[in-house]
Amino acid sequence: MKLLRLTLLAVLIGFLPALTGCGHPSGVMQPVGLAAGTSTTQVDMLVATTRQPSGDPATLFNGERSPKPSMTDVAVSIPPKREAGTVQWPQRLPPNPATDFAVTRVKQIDTIPEGRAWFRQHIQGGHALVFIHGFNNTYEDSVFRLAQIVHDSGMQATPILFTWPSRAQLTGYEYDKESTNYSRTALEQSLRVLAADPDVKDITILAHSMGTWLAMESLRQMGIRDGHVNAKIHNVILASPDIDIQVFAKQYVEMGEPKPKFTIFVSQDDRALAASSFITGNVSRLGAIDPSKEPYRSRLEKAGITAIDLTKVKTGDSLHHGKFAESPGIVQLIGQRLMTGQTLTDSNISLGQGVAAVVGGTARTVGTVAGAAVAAPLTIVEQPMRKRQPSGTEVEGDLESDRKPTPLTH
Repeated sequence: MKLLRLTLLAVLIGFLPALTGCGHPSGVMQPVGLAAGTSTTQVDMLVATTRQPSGDPATLFNGERSPKPSMTDVAVSIPPKREAGTVQWPQRLPPNPATDFAVTRVKQIDTIPEGRAWFRQHIQGGHALVFIHGFNNTYEDSVFRLAQIVHDSGMQATPILFTWPSRAQLTGYEYDKESTNYSRTALEQSLRVLAADPDVKDITILAHSMGTWLAMESLRQMGIRDGHVNAKIHNVILASPDIDIQVFAKQYVEMGEPKPKFTIFVSQDDRALAASSFITGNVSRLGAIDPSKEPYRSRLEKAGITAIDLTKVKTGDSLHHGKFAESPGIVQLIGQRLMTGQTLTDSNISLGQGVAAVVGGTARTVGTVAGAAVAAPLTIVEQPMRKRQPSGTEVEGDLESDRKPTPLTH
């Protein structure tokens, strides 16, 4: 019955073709050589995973769970002529680096010292970006997406991918969710190892969709163990967070103090989050709120969380779930401002036409007209929430409550 309900839902909202009809061949992880004179850009990344090795060099890892995390050095070639915000998947194998994203190097990293040596060789001012993908992603999906984000954002940071076991199937929602729980300690440990490296000055976490749950759970664990999140983790960016709003509020509080700077990207037309809400019993998702409305605006502002509303931003994503990566203006905002902790409400922002900011209840126009990709107003609620409980009292209590656990019974 549950499978029938999921399948029916997919047909009703167009979820099935968008998620399962990828339109590209699998098995792109086999490295290819670059022909002499080929003009491409290379993105080097360190990939940590709790996936099970596939035994096939074309895929490297599958969607099953492994008790032993793995690390891999991966290089991806980006073709010279392409539209920003898109991934140029090959239509046939092997990929052509002149027109397609292509893996050019794969090397297993066996020890932590080897991983630190890799970081020293690829250091970008001591800044590290840790990307955590969302639901329904293969290993290669997440590798190519991070390569696209790094390239299009212009960020000056060393990219690190944490990819968790997703079966990349529409009907695998619950398996994927449990896989994030399975992976939370491995992510926490990975962040600790990264923070302990003296060459690392600061860490930004960028998590998408279901990956935001994994990020929040790992940071919460760290906060419970140590009393606070590691001080090198400066920024946490949650894109289309697939998290129950009340649960997010508890996770946020239980991280302790001081906290990283939090930014969330939301969109009320996100069809993937609408499906998630349906699957989870019509529970509102954090990524689908309207942060300009009460009670969300005052609650977020009081907690010091920045909310960026992408509802009116248009991209080619039919689910409206990947706007953070597919809009050139937004992905550049991530790489050039959010990762460096800069405010979003000054005259130097150039996101697009009619960019509006809401700060402390006052709306004003910011930035200049640039980048036609963001063709409609984008709302920012600077400094930080619930649909089914308009009063917002439960969220306020969660965001401000004592982080000490209370007994379940009295």
